[in-house]
Amino acid sequence: MDDGHQIMDTILLLKAAILGVVEGLTEFLPISSTGHLIVAGSLLDFNDERGKLFEIVIQSAAILAVMWEYRAKLGAVIGGLLQKQEAARRFVFNVAIAFLPLALIGLVFGKHIKAALFNPITVATTSIVGALFILWAEKRKHTVNVQTADDLSWKDALKVGFAQALALIPGTSRSGATIIGGLFFGLSRRAATEFTFFLAMPTLIAATVYELYKERALLSIDDLGMWSVGFIASFISAFLCVRWLLRYISSHDFTVFAWYRIVFGLVVLGTYYSGLVSWSIT
Repeated sequence: MDDGHQIMDTILLLKAAILGVVEGLTEFLPISSTGHLIVAGSLLDFNDERGKLFEIVIQSAAILAVMWEYRAKLGAVIGGLLQKQEAARRFVFNVAIAFLPLALIGLVFGKHIKAALFNPITVATTSIVGALFILWAEKRKHTVNVQTADDLSWKDALKVGFAQALALIPGTSRSGATIIGGLFFGLSRRAATEFTFFLAMPTLIAATVYELYKERALLSIDDLGMWSVGFIASFISAFLCVRWLLRYISSHDFTVFAWYRIVFGLVVLGTYYSGLVSWSIT
């Protein structure tokens, strides 16, 4: 292999590592992982079909990270199902109910949404709009009716599920929509955050399996190194981020994420309209 190919491979692996970290750090924070990946992919010139397949791979690493963090709870739920415990059945039913709105709306409109809205300018705009909703949610009086993720009723779960469906719009943030939606619906911060993590498992697994099947023609053994680097970077950063967020919400609100979203959105819009960055608008 000549020096040119070695440099190209090194650059590709570096891009994979960067995008893996971006995915891991943003998947479970209320700032939109899809939005950040669209912007990062545009900056790194890695937003073609091959890049989109890579995003699916690193997303699966983020799922695995949160499943590992909650492995004890998952084991208890599986054990409870085997023992026919009502609490375990109710928890799984609630997650399934909450999963349905996004799944059904995504199947019907997902292709059209991607074609029309997956671009940095949409991401910047929805990032700012979402920030305003977070600030509003934090200003209003928060009445807590649900203390833990186990206490949700099926109606609570369905409401959170409809909130999650808003995340089909890039830049909205799946975790942001479900967490802030949960606060509006009377969930405590911890209940809203933890239910968001559990809801992410079937949501992201289903999305990953569907996208991998749809893009199976792009699978290549030559990309194994790139996938491995991105997968490891995404897993480690997502695992650390989830642990940090659970500690953070015990004594803080989500206002800081709202201001970050505003700054992020303004930077993207400012660099685009000033011509400083030639964002790829599709």
